[in-house]
Amino acid sequence: MPYPVDRLSTPALRLLTTFALVMLPWLSAQAANDALDVRIGYIQWVPDRGPVLSNVIPEPEDAGLQGAQLAIADNNTTGRFLNQHYQLESDIAASPEDALAAMDRMLAEGLTLFVVRAPADTLLALTEKAGDQALVFNAGAQDNVLRQQECPTQLLHTIPSYAMITDALAQWLNQRRWRDVLLITGTTDEDQQWAASFRRAAQRFGVTIVADKPWTFEADLRRTASRELPLFTQTDDEYDAVVVADVRGDFGEYVPFNTWLPRPVVGTQGMTPLTWHQVVESWGAAQLHSRFNEQAERHMNSEDYAAWAAVRSIGTAVTQLSDSDASDIRAFLFSDKFQLAAFKGRKLSYRGWNGQLRQPIPLVHPRGLVATAPIEGFIHPNTEMDTLGFDEPESTCDIQP
Repeated sequence: MPYPVDRLSTPALRLLTTFALVMLPWLSAQAANDALDVRIGYIQWVPDRGPVLSNVIPEPEDAGLQGAQLAIADNNTTGRFLNQHYQLESDIAASPEDALAAMDRMLAEGLTLFVVRAPADTLLALTEKAGDQALVFNAGAQDNVLRQQECPTQLLHTIPSYAMITDALAQWLNQRRWRDVLLITGTTDEDQQWAASFRRAAQRFGVTIVADKPWTFEADLRRTASRELPLFTQTDDEYDAVVVADVRGDFGEYVPFNTWLPRPVVGTQGMTPLTWHQVVESWGAAQLHSRFNEQAERHMNSEDYAAWAAVRSIGTAVTQLSDSDASDIRAFLFSDKFQLAAFKGRKLSYRGWNGQLRQPIPLVHPRGLVATAPIEGFIHPNTEMDTLGFDEPESTCDIQP
């Protein structure tokens, strides 16, 4: 049993004092030596989408960045106890050239961990510039080609692909037995990619597209929707639902309640499969929303969530490894030891063949959560999470270390 100080002899007190004077500087030096600074670069370039033909709510200019900043705060909450400090270096670029210049600057400053929100071609250029010793997280580009063919080994994806979100929708349509649908597709490249993914998903999950119509009108639907859309949505065969592929929001907002047949509208409008939405509240998500709303003074969206998941992936790996080396982090993220706690009711992991983060997809309307995919009943030999998006035999990629 230790003696109280007042019972120690004077020589003992002198010995303890001398020991403390000798050891305290050494302990302080050890703490300084063990300190780990983790610097993460965030680069964003979002092209101007041009004027739209409906009164859509504009996307926040800081979508993505706010999610990354929240994750930095989350990482530092844990890192404070482990003598780890996280810092975000961000650049909102005005052009692809500016984004590449930002990457050059960050690389020169010694950064090797990056989160990028940019179109696929710019993302690939940034990833190539970053080099094999870096690790890049895609928090914005949903293009399927990035998960099938164009797969740099240092590129991971925290934003779901078009294939993942449309697979989620097709599973739900099948479960509801709304298996005959009318598909309406807009004119942009994003619309075409979304629609192509849904056609694949429909074939995969037993949904029949009874009519596939391109949207070619340029009228101002604020004045003509009730006249134009009922005629446009007439078909030879009846349908159970209308699927809209209008990513930008040119016409899709006016399809609900204006169809020829009284049918539900799903897709990019109506009930929508998304990465994240404010109506997701289970599994602690309400707490995430609360912290985000306090920080950003708005709701968290899909791009915010993808950037948050990327930075938290890094933080989770660094906590386990006590190391910020990009190659070591990458290897850990592909290992069985990694699981991301991400407020979606499951521990998330990365697919070894294409670097895609496995994650459930909420299907929501503006005021409520309808369902979460993968839908029960769609089985897979390894994990039902891989019923969403490109499974290993469907991809030519193989990036696992």
